[in-house]
Amino acid sequence: MKVPLARPDISEDDIQAVVRVLRSGRLSQGSIAREFEEALAAHVGVAHGVVVNSGTSALDLALRALRIGDGDEVILPSFSFMAVTNAVLAVRAVPVFVDIDPRNLNMDPAAVGEAVSEKTKAIILVHSFGLPAAAEEIVAFGKSHSLAVIEDACEALGTARNGHKAGSLGNIGVLAFYPNKVITTGEGGALITNSSELAVRVRSLSNQGRRSGAGWFEHLEPGFSCRLSDLGCALGLQQLSRIAPILRRREELAASYYRRLQLNTHLSCFAAASGNERASWFTYPILLNETFTRQDRDEIWIELKRRGIETGRYFAPSHLQPALRGVPHRCGDLSRTISLSERLLCLPLFGSLSEAQIDSVCEALDEILNGRTCWRGAAQAAVNW
Repeated sequence: MKVPLARPDISEDDIQAVVRVLRSGRLSQGSIAREFEEALAAHVGVAHGVVVNSGTSALDLALRALRIGDGDEVILPSFSFMAVTNAVLAVRAVPVFVDIDPRNLNMDPAAVGEAVSEKTKAIILVHSFGLPAAAEEIVAFGKSHSLAVIEDACEALGTARNGHKAGSLGNIGVLAFYPNKVITTGEGGALITNSSELAVRVRSLSNQGRRSGAGWFEHLEPGFSCRLSDLGCALGLQQLSRIAPILRRREELAASYYRRLQLNTHLSCFAAASGNERASWFTYPILLNETFTRQDRDEIWIELKRRGIETGRYFAPSHLQPALRGVPHRCGDLSRTISLSERLLCLPLFGSLSEAQIDSVCEALDEILNGRTCWRGAAQAAVNW
C-alpha cells in the first residue's frame, strides 16, 4: 500500500471555483482575492487579512512591516522550518534561537526571557504541526518588554487555545497554503492582524510599494511583487468554506493514530487537544524514545519508504544549518531541540487517508521498531559478553 505523507484535498467544487475565475478573464487583483482576505480574517477573528504568494513572503513582509532590520535581534525557535530563520536573515536581523517545550514541540516561554538583550526587537512564535503554542504567555511577555510578536500559524489554520485562534494574538500572524497544508491555494500565504496600520503597510510592501488610492505608477516606498492570483484565492476561498469538516476529519485521523500507537513502548505520541485547546494537525508527529539515535530514526524513515510509506523528518535545527556559518546569531540552551529533532518522525495525515492506511502505517512501524529493538538488544548483549 502506497501512503504519501500529504495529499491536497481537492473537490469538484474547488475545481469549478477555479474554472469560473478562468472564464471571467480577471485572473489577478480581482474581487475574489478581497473575499478570501475577508473570510480568512473572519475565521481567525481579526480585523484584516492580506493574501500573498507564500508563507515565506508573509514572514518577510511581517518583519519589514514591523520595521525589523539591520542588527535587530529576533527571538525564535531553532526547531522550525528554515523559512522562519531565512526571513530574519533576509532583513539582516540577528536570529536568537531558544529551546522548545517537549509537551507541544513549540517555543518554551521560560526560555524567551533568558534570551532578551537590549537589541531584541521581536519574537516569532511558531505553532508547529498545528499544535498550539503558549501564545498568550509569550505575547504577554512581548508586550511587557515592548517587543513585537509575530505568530507563525503557517501549519496551524484552525488551531486554537483558550478561545483564541492561532495567529490572532500577536501584532501580526502569518498563514501558508502550500498543498500539504490544511487548506491550499497551490502556493500562497497570508498576513492577519488587528492593526490597520500594519495591514496598510503589508499591502503596500506586497504590491511594489503602492498605496490604495495612489496611481498605479506611484510607489510610496520600495516594495515587492508578492501578490496571490485570483485563481489561487478562488481555490482557497472554496476550501475555507468547508474548514469545519476538514478540521474534524484531521482530528479523527489524529485520534486513530493515538489509539493505535499510545501503548507502543518504543515511542510517545500526541493526544487530541484538551478541552481548551484544538490542534489542526498539519501532520501526526511521534517521538521515538531516548534509546533511539538520529541514525536509528533515519533508518526507520528509509525502511518505511521502502515499504511505500512516506514520513517526514521534521525539523533539522536551524542553528545547525550551513546557511548560519559565519552569520551573526545567538543560541540559548538548545539541548531539547537537538534531542527531540533527532528522534521525531511525522506520519502521513491528509483528508482522504483511510483507516486501512493508518493500520498499514502503524503495523509497519510496530514491526520495524520491534525488530530493531531486538537487534539492538542482541548487539548490546554481544558487546557485554
